[in-house]
Amino acid sequence: MSAKRAAWSPHSWSDLPIKQVPEYPDQVALQEVEAKLATFPPLLFAGEARDLKKRLADVAEGRRFLLQGGDCAESFAEHGPDHIRDFLRVFLQMAVVLTYAGGSPVVKVGRLAGQFAKPRSKPTEKRDDIELPSYRGDIINGMEFTEEARIPDPSRMLRGYRQAAATANLVRAFALGGYADLERVHQWNMNFVQDSPQGHRYEELANNITESLAFMRAIGITADNTPQLRQTHFFTSHEALLLGYEQALTRLDSTSGEWYATSGHMVWVGDRTRQPDHAHIEYVRGIKNPIGLKCGPSLEANELLELIDIIDPDNEPGRLTLISRFGAGNVEKYLPKLLRAVKREGRKVVWACDPMHGNTISAESGYKTRPFDRILTEVQDFFAVHRAEGTHPGGIHVEMTGDNVTECTGGAVAISDAELSNRYHTHCDPRLNADQSLELAFLVAELMQKEREAAGSFPVSATA
Repeated sequence: MSAKRAAWSPHSWSDLPIKQVPEYPDQVALQEVEAKLATFPPLLFAGEARDLKKRLADVAEGRRFLLQGGDCAESFAEHGPDHIRDFLRVFLQMAVVLTYAGGSPVVKVGRLAGQFAKPRSKPTEKRDDIELPSYRGDIINGMEFTEEARIPDPSRMLRGYRQAAATANLVRAFALGGYADLERVHQWNMNFVQDSPQGHRYEELANNITESLAFMRAIGITADNTPQLRQTHFFTSHEALLLGYEQALTRLDSTSGEWYATSGHMVWVGDRTRQPDHAHIEYVRGIKNPIGLKCGPSLEANELLELIDIIDPDNEPGRLTLISRFGAGNVEKYLPKLLRAVKREGRKVVWACDPMHGNTISAESGYKTRPFDRILTEVQDFFAVHRAEGTHPGGIHVEMTGDNVTECTGGAVAISDAELSNRYHTHCDPRLNADQSLELAFLVAELMQKEREAAGSFPVSATA
């Protein structure tokens, strides 16, 4: 299939059918904005994307674990240093727990610094007798239910770029400036264990980490003489939905002569836009970044193999991450056939579990929510199916925040349907709050420990 395709260019997608894109009423303004974006500095360097690809290659081989998470859709209104800091704090806490449990480094990839656009199930939204275009993310239109706010505005792409640049710079400063100090992060986890209603369940794991840190101090390994204990590598990612924005930030790397999306280290194609002969697949096949592909219940094995041939014709480890999203109770029905087909063809991919998107329900209160027990069930089934098929469960992909929101029901604190209205702040889909995110990390850690015990040995380690 891929050999028959025409030559690729950053704009070759524009000649193909496309889904989930806004209709801008002012095409001249759109072209002016995209031309201006094309003159802006890149948000990342191609070498950073290659670094992430190498780490994801280790995930594909079972030597690392992928933690990918962040906002469902970044907000212009919520952009601030405290919001970014609180997210990173929880994310680092999750990573420490998973690193210890898995016995191997965790690849940290945030859904941020570019995760502005969202696909929607319906092109319009109706309230009472008023019907307006759906909200598609702050980079496209406004959340307010007014005719003016819902008009797609290309100037929002300029604001999105500037916010992404500011976010990426602050995250780099936190990751390299001491905020990721292992001792500090572990103390935050100890506080969580002590305060959580289910803390006794995680106490043994937390105490084991404490003992390991004490041993390292005793033999002279500290943050002062070992940079890996106070710094970390953190990468950005988002769904490549708004292809005009992506094209404007696609640049030719002078060192390799290859094209890279400089809007994020990793981009993915969603379950609604993965048609093999459509624009989104055409765009990602030509850039050299690591690519993610959402895999939902409608994806058949032969179609997945066709997509893999298009996106990763050279079978390059770390190039492609397959992100399954089936919903609790459906994993055993849909995932095995995909695993078997990919394994049969010898494809070197990363398998990650998105337990969020298949578990969205409407609560009796009218709020859209995701029950924590269903999220956990999908992750458990993901691990169980991989164990049965002899393949590697490579990571998780979650929508989460460091804020104390009430958007997903359940968890150790047991958020009820009636409590959703207390702090329901999401602009799109419900997210795990800080406590629920950490609880999920500890529960996934238990699954990873069982995988290690079943294997009878520690995974081969890699440099953090």
